Amino acid sequence: MSEGNYSLASEILYQGHAPKGQDYGSPAAFPLFATTSFTMNSLTQVRQAYQEGFTYVRTNNPNRESLEEMVSYLEKGEKSLVCSSGMGAITSTLLALVRPGDHILCNCYLYGETYDVMTQLLREFGVESSLVGFDDLDAVAAAVRPNTKLLYTEVCANPTMNLADIPALAELAHKNNALLMVDNTFTTAVSIRPLQMGADIVISSMTKFMNGFSNAIGGSITACAQLIDTIKPIQKLCGTPGDPFDAWTIANNLQTVDLRVKKQMKNAAQLADALEQNPHVAKVNHPSLKSFPQHELALRLFAGPEEMTGMMSFIVPEQPERIEQFMGRLHFARYAVTLGGIHTTLNHPVTSSHRHMPDENRRKMGITPGMFRLSVGIEDPGDLIRDFYQALEVFGE
Repeated sequence: MSEGNYSLASEILYQGHAPKGQDYGSPAAFPLFATTSFTMNSLTQVRQAYQEGFTYVRTNNPNRESLEEMVSYLEKGEKSLVCSSGMGAITSTLLALVRPGDHILCNCYLYGETYDVMTQLLREFGVESSLVGFDDLDAVAAAVRPNTKLLYTEVCANPTMNLADIPALAELAHKNNALLMVDNTFTTAVSIRPLQMGADIVISSMTKFMNGFSNAIGGSITACAQLIDTIKPIQKLCGTPGDPFDAWTIANNLQTVDLRVKKQMKNAAQLADALEQNPHVAKVNHPSLKSFPQHELALRLFAGPEEMTGMMSFIVPEQPERIEQFMGRLHFARYAVTLGGIHTTLNHPVTSSHRHMPDENRRKMGITPGMFRLSVGIEDPGDLIRDFYQALEVFGE
């Protein structure tokens, strides 16, 4: 379907229905190709398949290509790759683009396993990484080296929600002949499109908001055709392409991304405002709040306060027994190590993602034993607010 002056909500329903070399008519739902390979009847067909068709599913398959087309539409990029996970997207991209002797400048607010890739895995290959707070552009500029190949950041940091100024970082990267790679997992293309703000590569853990139903794992890479064509052979050799079933599942669920994520972002803004007013909550981190240190930047990056992110964090008193009681009294939110699903879930960074970090270092980042990270679902916002308020009463008893 050619793009016109139509909304994302409408056009996403018609993306990815006609992969190359296949004619399915007009199926109401795109079919699942549960096969390991495609057969051919002549060498002529074999040559054609290798050029523009389907051969072995690790190399290419209709379900993955269908999803890739949808992702390219959402992110407004030339081409995309779908990987077996968000980490597969990150590692495939880095292994394809950096070489021994290169330097990567990273935001110090990173997902834990991304941090491990940067500081441990890549060092084994002679690639050095350094970390700095990307909310301080002067510090970022000072940390760039002559061999800096890549700047890497997430739009919203986990779990403090610190924002990265994508346009300014893109300008800084390009001024120094480096690429800007952005993780858009917490925000999605419904909220922000880093490529349109100057970023060179955008990746996402599609397991989260993009899929939304907590039933499939996948990752995506979107960039210009030249970069994607450089990354794809490495992706294939590393065995990180997404499998047909997960690609098919995510593609089906992605058709409702506009409905789901807009609801989640609006719910999060309303819940953040309500929690900030609760006497038992010491602090709430969400870009929509006027108290958020980067609120002005948030208004520049996003369309509005209710179109930022479905993620937030908040801090309650450091009372372990009361915290256990608080969690037990919640009706909707349950503890989960992942995020982005239609159900509201919470996570405790001190006992999960940041458990190995010294307490002093955590506190410098604003992470205390009373902090919870919250992934807001599509429940009625009034119900969520009432539920959290009644559970928070344990801190006043």
